[in-house]
Amino acid sequence: MIRHINDRPFSLRVILLALLTTVPGVTCAEDDHAMTKDDVDQLVVELSNWGRWGTEDQLGTLNLITPEKRKAAVKLVRDGISVSLARDVEKEQTADNPSPFVHEMLLFGRGTDNQWAADRYSVNYHGFVHTHMDSLCHFFYNDKLYNGFTRDQVGPAGAETLAIRNIKDGILTRGILVDIPRLRGVRFLEPGTPIYPEELDAWEKFAKVKVSSGDVIFIRTGRWARREMSGPWDVERDGVAGLHASCGKWLRQRDIAMLGSDACSDVIPSGIEGMGFPVHLLTLHVMGVHIFDNCDLRDLSTTAEKLGRYEFLLTASPLPVGGGTGSPLNPIATF
Repeated sequence: MIRHINDRPFSLRVILLALLTTVPGVTCAEDDHAMTKDDVDQLVVELSNWGRWGTEDQLGTLNLITPEKRKAAVKLVRDGISVSLARDVEKEQTADNPSPFVHEMLLFGRGTDNQWAADRYSVNYHGFVHTHMDSLCHFFYNDKLYNGFTRDQVGPAGAETLAIRNIKDGILTRGILVDIPRLRGVRFLEPGTPIYPEELDAWEKFAKVKVSSGDVIFIRTGRWARREMSGPWDVERDGVAGLHASCGKWLRQRDIAMLGSDACSDVIPSGIEGMGFPVHLLTLHVMGVHIFDNCDLRDLSTTAEKLGRYEFLLTASPLPVGGGTGSPLNPIATF
């Protein structure tokens, strides 16, 4: 078993060798995962959930969160400890936050005789800082959205299909933390570090948990710990750790309901010439998997390690904006 060794700088080669020697049958050389755009296009066909729940389906894999799944998830609550998976909103412009959260006071007390205090929020939440949920209308590929809906169905007034309002009833299911820095014995992964499916298998063995249909998994890369130590960086230019496209089959085999991470789920750069954000493509467009981006998983990691449990009740409630392509929100993990 790979032990947790705080702050020791393991190289990728050492970690992959450790995986190779600790998990029978695992091969994790980078060359074994080399992919081209044609390979991804093959996965677009192979992993498709289009039509699985009917030609008019707009929920995608959220259909996997059945009443039975919800009841089982509630039974995971034993300690009554809740942890937020959201970052505090960031009001300052930084290298990774070109569109800061805007908080404007409209009415206030100091120096006035107002009876009320009131304010206004404004945020361009898609990007690499604000915790948010992507709806299925967020990503086009070959002029199509999930389930065959077309780009013409998203206009200047909003999305006519696959919008975030479809999730008005919220999300309640089993959540699972996949803590790759803990698996590797490091504080964080460096930008551009890919996570391969063999590590997802190794995490299940390490955490003694099996991802199953209807689960939401959260991939921790340690992005915010690195940012706290080194400062913000331009994610699109300098990269960020995340899942390699070869994880697509693993996600489909586990039949997850949603995917979340402390960055954007995709490794940047993708390592695939001519293909950006292949994990977004395979989840939002192909499988119908909604995404949580930019979660802060540090408190979740600490709590899970302390309790020795990496599964929990997940609840999340996006804003029911008609035509919206997603929503800022505050997911909650309860143990």
